[in-house]
Amino acid sequence: MELRLHAGIDGFDLRFGDRLVLRHTSSCPAVVMARGNPEVQMVRGNFRISDEPNGEIAPAGWRESSGGMELLDGDVIVARLAVDANAVTVSALVPGYDRLRIRFHAEPGECVWGGGEQMSYLALNGRSFPIWTSEPGVGRDKSTELTRRMDAEGMAGGDYWNTNYPQPTFLTSRWLAVHLDASCYSVLDFTDPAFHAVDVWSGTARFEVFGDDGPQGLVAQLSARFGRQPELPDWAIGGAIVGLKSGVTSFDRLEKFIEAGTAVSGLWCEDWAGVRETSFGRRLFWDWHSGARSAERYPDLAARIAALDARGIRFLAYANPYIAVDGDLYDEARAGGHFCLRTDSDEVYLVDFGEFDCGVVDFTRAETRAWFAERILGREMLDIGISGWMADFGEYLPTDLRLADGSDPMEAHNLWPVLWAQVNAMALESRGKTGDALFFMRAGFSGVQAHCPLLWAGDQSVDFTRHDGIGTVITGALSAGLVGNAYSHSDCGGYTSLHGNVRTAELMQRWCELAAFAPVMRSHEGNRPDDNLQYDSSADLLACFARWSRVHAHLEPYVRHLCGEACDFGLPAQRPLFLHYPQETALFTVQDQFLYGADLLVAPVIEEEAVQRRVVLPGTETWRHCWTGEDFAPGTHDIPAPIGQPPVFYRPDSAFAPLFEGLKGALEA
Repeated sequence: MELRLHAGIDGFDLRFGDRLVLRHTSSCPAVVMARGNPEVQMVRGNFRISDEPNGEIAPAGWRESSGGMELLDGDVIVARLAVDANAVTVSALVPGYDRLRIRFHAEPGECVWGGGEQMSYLALNGRSFPIWTSEPGVGRDKSTELTRRMDAEGMAGGDYWNTNYPQPTFLTSRWLAVHLDASCYSVLDFTDPAFHAVDVWSGTARFEVFGDDGPQGLVAQLSARFGRQPELPDWAIGGAIVGLKSGVTSFDRLEKFIEAGTAVSGLWCEDWAGVRETSFGRRLFWDWHSGARSAERYPDLAARIAALDARGIRFLAYANPYIAVDGDLYDEARAGGHFCLRTDSDEVYLVDFGEFDCGVVDFTRAETRAWFAERILGREMLDIGISGWMADFGEYLPTDLRLADGSDPMEAHNLWPVLWAQVNAMALESRGKTGDALFFMRAGFSGVQAHCPLLWAGDQSVDFTRHDGIGTVITGALSAGLVGNAYSHSDCGGYTSLHGNVRTAELMQRWCELAAFAPVMRSHEGNRPDDNLQYDSSADLLACFARWSRVHAHLEPYVRHLCGEACDFGLPAQRPLFLHYPQETALFTVQDQFLYGADLLVAPVIEEEAVQRRVVLPGTETWRHCWTGEDFAPGTHDIPAPIGQPPVFYRPDSAFAPLFEGLKGALEA
């Protein structure tokens, strides 16, 4: 199929095969243009962006031209649409016009998904979604006291659309997808059911269009477009990665997990390079090397890593693309020209990350990308045996600094996570570790898929709240999977604990039940570990984590199969129900349960004190309850769900049915 323009009496259509993509008429112009007048504020990765556009033009006239259409305001040509096989480029021709709104065709009842990793809503209908990578906020719900309080403390409350990983791509239930091939600020606006609007902060916008007979083929096309991830390494899916950050005592604590029967694949110590205490909680010392601070906190780290590796346990660490001014690497980085600079001088641009300042490593410079990949990720981490790390942040690039390549920070901001992912991937490749060592990121944008092998869902609050709690992990994985990210996981137990919001044993248990059915299971102690329950705080919690780690490990052969499907067909491991049952339109908005591959259905309990939950079983064939062995007909059922028995079903005719039958034994072993 190709994009083609079709002229009519009162306008023209843009079609992809027989599907209408865009319609222009004199009464409803497809393009509106204006001059922008923006204001951008940032406080520690939280942005407030506003605009007061002026001089709006909605060109009603049109005429055919070579390769496209010219749009006229009266007799003046003010914009042009140029069409090739699968893309349409819209250009404003009036000097100074740098705002475009393009209205794509919408049909009644059409459902829309996409937007990158969206944490609150899988179906995007009825809402608008600014595409700008940032901190997602704490609470993310303007009606709550927590969000209001965090907004007052540095614009940090967030909203339903705030996300670490936005992407200007949307898919519709007509099995079309539209992608804006640009990194500038944009907005996907689905508030009007008559059209799908995209606002672009540029005078030119190129949109790629994809179409297929169903959602699986469409997702496959998108994953091929943005880049498919390598299969996850065997060690990462064969047990749980235990996250501990208590210095050298982390190794002793790990032994308690092992004694409790935990299937352990890795030990993750994000504090490997040192810590600092702040009012937010225990923070890491942002100086990524095995120097004095590291040696004090983790003596003989390389030897300890080797000893773990001999037992089949990998060691993981942490890094981000900023360097603290009071760290040992800062002077070296400054002398090498590796930092972004101020616009008014050649001084390093510093960012306040909450009681400490850092330089921003300038990844627009090839020498700097190579330096960070070799000097830090290579020599300081991979060469001492570290097998993976959290590649954190990437969302913070300010818009008022100077970049080495001369690019506009407003254009570079969304690209920053992609450059950061490239640097991490370069480091793995340099040591022959691609597909073996594993880094995971929360930040992203279009194209990060080609470099980042694993997402994690970011910093959920340690609670069951609708927009920032445990349930957002599911929505994030499903939405990100639709745009080419095969593998996602979360901080088991949650992360953000502020203003008296602390973990409960119930939350910890329910999060284990969810995390076991992600391709990677990894715990986290959170930002305030001393104030919160940990999985080794009690025998019961330790036993809970151990049980679900065994479930996770038991599924390794199935997850390996899903990795193959991801590589061959671009299908994510965790899938919205409609991906396999597109004819069931009621499934289009289901975001609180998922298919784990085609043969397992997981309905995690994400409501506090719930002991049962409603489950939708799709299709026409029987589903079997994993824990009771009871068969259920397709349809909606209220399923008992006490702690320790989340609703999980499998297809009895699956080639993996014998494996699934063993899940109960793995849980009870």
